[in-house]
Amino acid sequence: MAYGVTQQMIDAYGEVIFKLSLNKLTRRGDPVRELDFEKIEEQREGTGLTDEEIAEKVGLLPEQVGVVRVFVERKYHRTDLHRRLFHLGGGKRWKAEEYQHPAERLKIREEGMMLRKALNFHPERAAYYLEKGYWANETMIQWLNKHARSHPNGEALITSDRVITWAEMKDSVDRLTNGLLGLGLMKGDVVAVQLPNIPEFLISYIAISAFGGVMQTLHMPYGEADIKFLLGHAKTRVVICLPVFREFSTAEVMVSLKEDGFGLKHVVVLGSEAPKGAIALNSLMVEGKPVIGNPPVGSDPFLLLYTSGTTSNPKGVPLTYQNMLGHSRLCAPEFGMTRKDRVLSAAPLSHLYGLYSYHCSLFAGSAAVLLPAFSPPDMAQLVEIAKPTAIFMGPAHAAAFRNTDLLSSHDFSSVKYSVFSGAYCPPDNLGWWREQTGSGLCQLWGMTELAAGSFSRPGNDDVALHSAGPSSPGNEIRIISTENGELQGTGREGELQIRGSSVFPGYLDNPEANSSAFDNDGWFRTGDLAVIDANGNLTITGRIKDIINRGGVKYNPSEIEEIIVAHPKVEMTAIIPMPDPVLGEKACCFVQLVAENKLGLEELIAYLGTKKISKNKWPERLEVIEKMPLTPTRKVMKGSLSALLERASVSN
Repeated sequence: MAYGVTQQMIDAYGEVIFKLSLNKLTRRGDPVRELDFEKIEEQREGTGLTDEEIAEKVGLLPEQVGVVRVFVERKYHRTDLHRRLFHLGGGKRWKAEEYQHPAERLKIREEGMMLRKALNFHPERAAYYLEKGYWANETMIQWLNKHARSHPNGEALITSDRVITWAEMKDSVDRLTNGLLGLGLMKGDVVAVQLPNIPEFLISYIAISAFGGVMQTLHMPYGEADIKFLLGHAKTRVVICLPVFREFSTAEVMVSLKEDGFGLKHVVVLGSEAPKGAIALNSLMVEGKPVIGNPPVGSDPFLLLYTSGTTSNPKGVPLTYQNMLGHSRLCAPEFGMTRKDRVLSAAPLSHLYGLYSYHCSLFAGSAAVLLPAFSPPDMAQLVEIAKPTAIFMGPAHAAAFRNTDLLSSHDFSSVKYSVFSGAYCPPDNLGWWREQTGSGLCQLWGMTELAAGSFSRPGNDDVALHSAGPSSPGNEIRIISTENGELQGTGREGELQIRGSSVFPGYLDNPEANSSAFDNDGWFRTGDLAVIDANGNLTITGRIKDIINRGGVKYNPSEIEEIIVAHPKVEMTAIIPMPDPVLGEKACCFVQLVAENKLGLEELIAYLGTKKISKNKWPERLEVIEKMPLTPTRKVMKGSLSALLERASVSN
């Protein structure tokens, strides 16, 4: 269909547009005859809105509203000659030299249309989110422009040695937008970014979104095999990357993929120089105000992320401005974020947790404090220099500070609260962080598919120590029995399900995953095990896939992991099921030890015995590894541990 309209868009927005259009007129009294202008304005929606007014309200282009409206009108009015409507005049002076046919101006490539077809929002839920104001017509470039106008000299980005103002950031974004348009990019095109947490990442992010592009993130540790799969699946046209990352020749690998006829059209490399076959990012910084013929609107996809793949191959997750920016607009006030704040993400911006913290700070006008790569010394130094008021981090980030004097030797007094997410949060770890830094605590549960599903609010440390708080604004959560599918009561464990305005619409080109992801009422099956207490606070207890079935007796290994990680010799741990010919499954425990320590299975079992843990839950194999395999947000990749165990079993 024309102008980027899909059947999914018609299904999701059609009835809303029809009701708001001139097709449905509701008028109380006769305010027009009575010249009661106040009542006339109050009844504007009831008497019908123009396509332009509807577009602004629901987050579509006026041309898209027109297409959707006419298709719905056909359903009710049988207007079979609808196509002629698009060629009628509209009261403006027609100038041939300025005219561009909408079919060309609003063109979206086939790959971009495939991405849009994955946006299968439930029609009734979409109407509800629009009615409640959870979704609005807002974009990244709108937010940036607003801050650049209202406080141009305010802090937008802060590094260890540099401050970038809102005006400076807008100038950089505009210039890069011009350069990207010069490469022939258009709305719907996917641009991959593989950069650390540096200003160029966020400048690229907003520039890509400014012309209606979709940013795909590539985590910094990814090598050629991962990159090839992700770029191929996403049909990526351009990649922005470093020349080299550690021992990996990033730019050379990207250029080789481009030259292999892979579908990649351009490789953009950070800096002033680029290897043969690539383009230097600095050469794309073109002066002038960007001219966007097909500007982004709220319903457009602007992010394509991939699940971490801790247990299986990653799945593509398309996200729109409405469900992501609307989400952060609702959440930022819950964190009390204002223009006076400085927000540091220890998590990489290539992960939704890092981007979520930036979306919140961008909405509030807070400065983003950028840590290129996490290490305890670098983070401690940056906190002392930049004085962030909030830190978004994972429990493994805090654990890395243990057995160092960095917290006592650096000033963390600026930090009002620290948000923990990405993995299980041991209460003693969180309590230790609060004691050492003086920071308040928040705990957040989220996923690539939805950003923040629940979180404890600042000022509720006792809640944060033991739970991820209540559901986030615009979302609702529930617990369903894994045995019979019935709704569980307070304090009873089951599968966590979520429904709401931030939840993604479906995986990209993965019908098998989509068929099992949602129920008929739009509830997303997270695969997490959890309980909800009487106050609505959520506690994650594990993953359904992690449950160990030992001789028919099932148990969740997370409670054992919590006890083992408190052992003074253990830095990180994870328990996974291993096959057993008699019992079906037994538990294998992996540990990463604190430096220069040793631990054997007998000592570990003796320790568990002192904690009065049932013998059937004791690990029956112990594997000590030098470094635990982690996702970019430092969550243990249990799928990698299973592969290690399988290889070890074969070699034995």
